Amino acid sequence: MTRAILEHAGTPDHPITVEHAPGRVTLSAGGQVLAETTDALILREGSYPPTYYIPKSALPEGLLQPASKVTHCPYKGDASHWRAVISNGRDVDPIAWSYETPINGMTSIQGYLGFYLTAFDGTFDPIAC
Repeated sequence: MTRAILEHAGTPDHPITVEHAPGRVTLSAGGQVLAETTDALILREGSYPPTYYIPKSALPEGLLQPASKVTHCPYKGDASHWRAVISNGRDVDPIAWSYETPINGMTSIQGYLGFYLTAFDGTFDPIAC
């Protein structure tokens, strides 16, 4: 199935695309469902595996706290990182990142969070990407 590209950035050697994720995406950790949304995005970057971005509004208020980690991507901008204490009491630091002010060409991910897959029970992928 062909999906509409919302944004395209990067370079010919390191292409980046953003598209809507098909269907419902569920995010769970420690047996706790943290978010369910039909408004997720998939960011594909170079040779990296696809990354799901979930709207911040899909997560319970107060779940995320700022982490001390800050990183920079020349294609997306400065990333703020987030931590969370999940229901089993495990402190996951960092659990996610966000581009609060992404550079031009990546503005569709503003207001969304990317997540470290190692923090979760399963996969984000509701169907094969």
